[in-house]
Amino acid sequence: MPDFPLSSTNALALTASVLLVFVTGGVIYLSAVEWRDRRRARRPARSPSGRLSSGRR
Repeated sequence: MPDFPLSSTNALALTASVLLVFVTGGVIYLSAVEWRDRRRARRPARSPSGRLSSGRR
C-alpha cells in the first residue's frame, strides 16, 4: 500500500471533501423531513379509531 504523506494541500482537500459530504447529507435530510411534513399536512386528519375525522362532534 503506498504511503501518502498528509501535506497541507491534501489535508485541505480531505477536509473540504468531508464537509461537502456532511453538508450534502444535511440538505438531503432536511429536504426529506420537509417533504414528509408537507405530505402529512395535506393528508386528512384521522381519529384514533382510524376513521376520517369530520372535525365536528
